[in-house]
Amino acid sequence: MMPIVARTRSGLAAARRGLGSPVVLVPTMGALHDGHRELLRRAREIASPNGSVVASVFVNPLQFGAGEDLDRYPRTLGADVLIAAGEGTDLVFAPSAAQMYPRPQLITVDPGPVGRILEGESRPGHFSGVLTVVAKLLGLVRPDVAVFGEKDAQQLALVSRMAGDLDLGVRIAGVPTVRDPDGLAISSRNRFLSPAERRTALLLSAALRAGQEAAHAGPAAVRKAAGEVLATTADPPLQVDYLALVDPDTFEEVGEDYAGPARLLVAARAGATRLIDNTLLSLECHAADH
Repeated sequence: MMPIVARTRSGLAAARRGLGSPVVLVPTMGALHDGHRELLRRAREIASPNGSVVASVFVNPLQFGAGEDLDRYPRTLGADVLIAAGEGTDLVFAPSAAQMYPRPQLITVDPGPVGRILEGESRPGHFSGVLTVVAKLLGLVRPDVAVFGEKDAQQLALVSRMAGDLDLGVRIAGVPTVRDPDGLAISSRNRFLSPAERRTALLLSAALRAGQEAAHAGPAAVRKAAGEVLATTADPPLQVDYLALVDPDTFEEVGEDYAGPARLLVAARAGATRLIDNTLLSLECHAADH
């Protein structure tokens, strides 16, 4: 079954009236890949047996800064609809920028302190743009549940916090990162990598694995192990933006005596392509050993 494709707000509203509950939304920027397939499958599980899956496809200009890759971001709606159909999606909402932003967006969502560090510091205004478009999509689609990937861990945390803090009446569900067989986290931006750049990009997931293997020895060991992998000589060289070991809720760096769950995050460029990745780990405290 091919999904209904709505390109306008009025088309979405008309299609929405015919959807069975619960309605589960998967917001995407299109260029769908195996990571998105996993999100759509999870949405289908949550919606079954009588509910509906809605995928939105919208490259949101509000979350791209000056000099970022808005213009070259892949737009493949025809292929996206076929992938959505294959995963049992009922409705694809693919609005234009004029449909999403029919007038200048004077009111935006402030992401708070978590939105100003790490990705928020590297990409000023990014999370305000993300949260604003997500809030608009939630208002237009009115889902019961919305599904996001854990690869964008900081985004997932902020969306969850926004939904709770603003009483949006939607449950936010996370789905673990999907990886290619070589370990690289699947991303729409991977298509920009040359073979040499892809080999360089594998240092991200290798660094996370090294950090995980050192988790039993405490935070300092995790940072050292991951940092050494990222410093590996590569051609082209990896340009590291940040490596951070943080509290999974606040995204603040954990102290050397911290024990418990933590998230190890990395952002870096391979050639001109900026990639992010992360993993959850459980730290044991070894402060007394140092």
